[in-house]
Amino acid sequence: FRHTSPPPRDDAFTVLELSEYAKSRPWWRRVFAPGSGSSAEKYNVATQLVIGGVTGWCTGFIFQKVGKLAATAVGGGFFLLQIANHTGYIKVDWKLVERDVNKAKQQLKFHSSGNKMSPEVIIFLKKNVILTGGFAGGFLLGMAS
Repeated sequence: FRHTSPPPRDDAFTVLELSEYAKSRPWWRRVFAPGSGSSAEKYNVATQLVIGGVTGWCTGFIFQKVGKLAATAVGGGFFLLQIANHTGYIKVDWKLVERDVNKAKQQLKFHSSGNKMSPEVIIFLKKNVILTGGFAGGFLLGMAS
């Protein structure tokens, strides 16, 4: 007995491997895509406020702690650089530093001029106003605590 496959048909379906398709799409497109649905369709108002507030508070609290650590590290590094320069351990070429800082400023102005929010993010924010408001309030409370 010999098995032969039938000839291909024109109306045959194409197999779509969903795992490969999902890997090829960035995660923010899955989250912010227009078809992802809003949290208003899934949760009531109190749940949205709690989810937004808790995630916002956690983000704000971590942001505050990391910001303090970064400011301390940069300030301490600059302080040590000044002490080393003053005592003669190093000699800083301030003209070169000024030139490099001006070059960095120009690059920042160039890159920030075209910085706009993605349309997917704006659609997500509009669909999830309560969740976003809760997040913003929680973020501010987290920064204050």
